[in-house]
Amino acid sequence: MEVRPIRSAGDHRRALQRVEALWGAPAGSLEGDELEILVTLIEAYERDRYAVDLPNPLDAIKFRLEQSGRDLRSLVGIIGQRTRVYEVMRGDRPLSLKMIRNLHRELGIPAEVLIQPIQMPRRQQRRQVASRRLPRRASA
Repeated sequence: MEVRPIRSAGDHRRALQRVEALWGAPAGSLEGDELEILVTLIEAYERDRYAVDLPNPLDAIKFRLEQSGRDLRSLVGIIGQRTRVYEVMRGDRPLSLKMIRNLHRELGIPAEVLIQPIQMPRRQQRRQVASRRLPRRASA
């Protein structure tokens, strides 16, 4: 058993090939131990090399609703009243701690996804910035 750190794409490819050869090895055997070590090394390499960003909280909520065949109306009571639900889902209002807890408990969305700042689409950001501009003063 020769286990080495995974530092490059070539090392990664060789480790994957070795895992494929060892697949199904009995736990506790030398081959099983090698397999377990290689899997751990591969996971660490892939986590560093191919990191995946967490989804936008609003996208995660919409996705979970779609998965379960529900629509925004089912968020009434979880997030708040109907107007509050639409304010949150438009990105006009951030999720509160209570909303995050309720969404986590009721829909099973991971809390680490829900606590992120909400990223709005660029066109919506531009629209909000434009609406915040003060009106020009009339010249006398």
